[in-house]
Amino acid sequence: MSAAFVHLSDIHFGQERDSRIFVHDDVKERLIDDVRSVVAHLPSGHAAGIIVTGDIAYAGKKTEYDVAGTWLDNVAEAVGCRIYDIQMVPGNHDIDRDQMSGSMKLMLEKIADGGVSELDAFLADKRDRETIFDRFSAYGAFSEGYRCPLDTMGCFATDCRVELAEGRAIRFIRINSALLCSGAETVAKPELIFGARQYVIPRTAGEEMVILCHHPLTWFKDTPDAIKYIRSRARIFISGHEHQPNVCVEQVEPGCELLMLAAGATVPPKSNDAYTYTYNVIEFDWDRDEDALAVTIHPRAWNPEATRFEDDPKRLGGQRPKFVLASPNFRAARNNAPAVPRDEPLAKTAPEVEASVEVVPAAGSEGEEATQPMAEDNYPMVLLKFFRELTEGERLKILVQLDAISGELTEPLTQAVERRLFDHLVNKGRIEELDTMIGAVLTERAKGDAE
Repeated sequence: MSAAFVHLSDIHFGQERDSRIFVHDDVKERLIDDVRSVVAHLPSGHAAGIIVTGDIAYAGKKTEYDVAGTWLDNVAEAVGCRIYDIQMVPGNHDIDRDQMSGSMKLMLEKIADGGVSELDAFLADKRDRETIFDRFSAYGAFSEGYRCPLDTMGCFATDCRVELAEGRAIRFIRINSALLCSGAETVAKPELIFGARQYVIPRTAGEEMVILCHHPLTWFKDTPDAIKYIRSRARIFISGHEHQPNVCVEQVEPGCELLMLAAGATVPPKSNDAYTYTYNVIEFDWDRDEDALAVTIHPRAWNPEATRFEDDPKRLGGQRPKFVLASPNFRAARNNAPAVPRDEPLAKTAPEVEASVEVVPAAGSEGEEATQPMAEDNYPMVLLKFFRELTEGERLKILVQLDAISGELTEPLTQAVERRLFDHLVNKGRIEELDTMIGAVLTERAKGDAE
């Protein structure tokens, strides 16, 4: 059975000023109404999760993510998925530009001039990495709660695998294309760098890769190398940023295809003939006849006359286009044999089963501070509350009170370190204490707000 995901991009929480506050709030509520109906009519009757390809916020502030979290909870409830089943990547608006120090600007200028070698030199230095990632502080805490941590080594990140049938799965690969954003980057004069550190995406029999990235591949200084690599390793590349929905399928070689999906903006600054409110529902499935990855897109766009979302017949190839992609990694899974021609029949077919989403890091994909998921049933919810609901000071207070921080800790308390300490407490069987203390902090805060 197919696995459906609600695809959002460029929501820009916090951009609203004056009357746009009311218009955008209404659009977001109507989106919830619409997606509830769309997903209810799918074969599964519910969504497996939500995908957000960047620009959740407008200025990278915690207050913007607080509002975004509440709204995403409501979207998840409407489509029947767990509120933490969200895959996200940062966009240029997820950077807090108030954290752009003079040294950071000089660093970005030097990287832009020097290219990949300069980027690698800065990423090799721990203090320089901390400076680069300081700009993502609010986004980083938000995404950490959803088990989508930023890779602080400048590599890709992956920890979500969706099994579509026995031995056939997709894996989401998250790329941080906003790492070097300064506010001055343009497609005409690219300053972003995909970087050699991303060129290690695994090639696994039975798994096809779905890459999530905010910027289209044309925005990179090393675009030719990035395109060549993505074509060789991925089956789907999903991006945002340009606010112009588009889809195409490229043949990489016989028996291998790549679907390029560019999202429109869920909430652009304003709606007009060029840009309007859009989102997608994407179904991923296994085509047993072709032994291939099948992708069905349900594009939705705002009708300004009827003031509601409707099927979008103008973008993404028309209404509900379906693509069956030649998938070499699926074919390679036949008895763990090398890939075979598409026209060779399957030795046997797997029975149709409910698609399942699981947190499974790819071998070799973790950065130096990566963590493993915990087995406790309530772990995802406690983690989400810890990072999404609490301030940095509140998190620190809890870690100190639970003796997670010792005098031996000599490194800065980054979000990756906080996650490591959190997981250490969970492994010690203290998750209920964590949950209780988080609840106490939130209750105390609520009392203070009411006074």
